[in-house]
Amino acid sequence: MITSRQIFLLIFLVCAVLLGFGFYLQYVEGLDPCILCMIQRVFFILVGVTALMGFLHNPAAAGIRIYASFTALFAACGAGIAGRQIWLQHLPPEKVPECGGDLFFLLEVYPLGEAILNALKGTGDCAEVVWTFLGFSIPEWAFVLFLGIFLISLYILFRPRKAE
Repeated sequence: MITSRQIFLLIFLVCAVLLGFGFYLQYVEGLDPCILCMIQRVFFILVGVTALMGFLHNPAAAGIRIYASFTALFAACGAGIAGRQIWLQHLPPEKVPECGGDLFFLLEVYPLGEAILNALKGTGDCAEVVWTFLGFSIPEWAFVLFLGIFLISLYILFRPRKAE
């Protein structure tokens, strides 16, 4: 039977590979991420770091539940952001919001709270599909992966505890 520690390591490795692929697309293929893509990266980092901490710490049952809860929470937030971008990508062209500045511009111009709210709205940049694999765009793949991590985290959270 696979242990929670092994699952946390697997989640961390998946996030590390995804982030590495995202940086490959950005720096080798020249695909600049939009604001919502950057926020999804942050949630993959949060999921990955939390899973790595769960792996390294190797806690008892209560600690496993805490790490699994945070992993599930961050994955749910990431899925929500990816879902927002999927929605923007499927809007009719006349309803797509105008393109705006990137995340760093928003953080320079607005206070933190307002910059985050503006970023979460997304822009025309976020509605553009620049890469697909098997017919799915980057945010659609991110949504599927966040959902998978969320479900695995729930499994860790609610499965019966035996000696791990």
